[in-house]
Amino acid sequence: MANLGILGRSVLRKSNESVRLTIIIFIGMIFGFLLGISFSSVTITKLRIPSSIFSYITDKNSVIYNHQWTTVRSQNKDSSFLKPSEASKIHVPTNPRGAERLPPGIVSSESDFFLRRLWGEPSEDLLKKQKYLITFTVGYDQRYNIDAAVKKFSDNFTILLFHYDGRVSEWDEFEWSKHAIHVSARKQTKWWFAKRFLHPDIVAPYEYIFIWDEDLGLDHFNAEEYIRLVKKHGLEISQPGLEPNNGLTWKMTERRPDREVHKETVDKPGWCKDPHSPPCAGFVEIMATVFSRGAWRCAWHMIQNDLVHGWGLDFALGKCVEPPHEKIGVVDAQWIIHQVVPSLGNQGQAENGKAPWEGVRERCKKEWTMFQDRMEAAEAAYEEKSWTASRSSAQS
Repeated sequence: MANLGILGRSVLRKSNESVRLTIIIFIGMIFGFLLGISFSSVTITKLRIPSSIFSYITDKNSVIYNHQWTTVRSQNKDSSFLKPSEASKIHVPTNPRGAERLPPGIVSSESDFFLRRLWGEPSEDLLKKQKYLITFTVGYDQRYNIDAAVKKFSDNFTILLFHYDGRVSEWDEFEWSKHAIHVSARKQTKWWFAKRFLHPDIVAPYEYIFIWDEDLGLDHFNAEEYIRLVKKHGLEISQPGLEPNNGLTWKMTERRPDREVHKETVDKPGWCKDPHSPPCAGFVEIMATVFSRGAWRCAWHMIQNDLVHGWGLDFALGKCVEPPHEKIGVVDAQWIIHQVVPSLGNQGQAENGKAPWEGVRERCKKEWTMFQDRMEAAEAAYEEKSWTASRSSAQS
């Protein structure tokens, strides 16, 4: 009987514990339900949850940064943070065209050709920023000449190649090519590339922009010394002197061995109506032209979108500097040889029994006439408008 009593008390105690556990679970469920309801009414900003909990989620292919909590906390700390309705009211007329709705502090209106890494701190990407830009318009057949030419330019130069034959990957045989910028468009000219890829806001970091052909011999040329002479003589638009050979077209560009720089010449009778005008002064060819940053900003706007050979442009470059007969010149002490390789001409198309280069040359001559006509028409329209405005002002 004693054993039965003990067993009875044991069963009773377990029953009481089960009842107590059941009551606790039930109360816990009710409390959890009430807590869940109240949680939905609590604002996120009242919760002090460490933002590091939400720092990032990584997987095999991506890293996703969650800035939600940082953004919310920043809004609370900075009462000047613009709400969406206020941000939409931004209008800054002095911003670049199209960016008027942006706060000026975020506007990045200029760029460059500096290569950057895909990792690390952006501020540590560039070990050196090049000060000058050299561009060559090239075909693969001239690769060894370009290889020799590039070696005349120091690491102060960004190298940019415009490929008119579509062959780009083969240039990897040259170590420097792996660090150059390559732009490819089949059967296009130097000035077609320049108009589309050398916008003044893209090349703004560079003090001087070299826009050169591929068939130039640079055995007697040093780029750093050339820059020194350009600065010394105040040239905004220039070119190296040309060694007299069958590639010499204009007397102005002929090298003079007795001086560093010349800015004028005497040409054939009747060629120069004014000794300070092209082709006797204020003149360089479009073969190996070097522009200052400011001069290029003007010249780029003068390049016509459809007149891709640039013929006639050299006669108008003086409009971009003042006075042209002082700011445009030929650097004799650093000279080159025009090798006269008709590589781009061979990219033309044979028509009506004519060789490809003949069609290209005809197009060049037509463009020269068209450019002159457009310039004269534009100047006449400007003068007429100015005269009308002046007359109206005088009458009022």
